[in-house]
Amino acid sequence: MRYVKFASLTAATLAATLSLGLLASSPSFSQATQPATGGKMAPPPAAASKMAPAAKEAPKETKAAKTELLDINTASADDLKALKGIGDAYSAAIIKGRPYKGKDELVQKKIIPEKTYAAIKDKIIAKQK
Repeated sequence: MRYVKFASLTAATLAATLSLGLLASSPSFSQATQPATGGKMAPPPAAASKMAPAAKEAPKETKAAKTELLDINTASADDLKALKGIGDAYSAAIIKGRPYKGKDELVQKKIIPEKTYAAIKDKIIAKQK
């Protein structure tokens, strides 16, 4: 019951504020005014043009990262040890449990802990023959 009263009181206050125009005329919600430039518009900022090429380069980096994924079905023990959180014991267990249908089987078969898997899941893949 209290919630209903509070909600209706809040709605009534908001409606009254909007109808009086107090909310629309407050400085925090109004548009900022800019000095007149003699009828000419200012040129676009240079920062926007510099940012556009950087946005186009980002997908290229992700494609490169995807091609460098480590296949857990064929990787050597040394390659597996290079992954964060994978040591001698985990690399030996990964090799012993091969083949994998999916990389998430490392956690499902309890070969590595979930925390370790979370750290390496973006760096590995389980390719099928």
